[in-house]
Amino acid sequence: MPKSVYLAGPEVFLPNAREILDRKIALTREAGLVPVSPGDLEFPPTNSKWELGLAISAIDEKLMHSADTIIANLTPFRGIAADTGTCFELGFMCAQGKPAFAYTNVKADHGVRTRAHFNGEWYADAEGKPRGPDHILIEDLGFIDNLMLHGGVVNRGGAVVVGDAPVGQELTDMTAFKRVLALAVEMLG
Repeated sequence: MPKSVYLAGPEVFLPNAREILDRKIALTREAGLVPVSPGDLEFPPTNSKWELGLAISAIDEKLMHSADTIIANLTPFRGIAADTGTCFELGFMCAQGKPAFAYTNVKADHGVRTRAHFNGEWYADAEGKPRGPDHILIEDLGFIDNLMLHGGVVNRGGAVVVGDAPVGQELTDMTAFKRVLALAVEMLG
């Protein structure tokens, strides 16, 4: 029986979200897996934005419960780190002990991106650890994002793929997604 994979990522916010999600869904099916996409949900009628948000959250959780694994797009979104909703979804799946896979379309790791955020104005403290001008430690472990995200994937036997999409195509390029999808198929058997 084919494994189902929850496709997490900030693509749902793009103006061409349906096109991007449909491409990921088609690639997932071609790879022999069953796609579970939060972009496929039907929004229920609600009386307020608050109720709509809660309904979407509940539906996404139901979808994640139904999936065997996750592929999370951890490409930086609106800043130096991954989309916070995608981070929740990855943590939710990891907490259930499900295999996890992730990718990014940005080659620079989290530490490099954080130092760049400070325009290179960082320093090494007395222990040699990097700190920003705010004196807060810069997590610099070579991971694509926070250690709990990268570590959560690796500690469950999954894989993290680092891509290097052209500028402006970071959220639409499928190269790293195709690579992590192939690894998921291979590793899930």
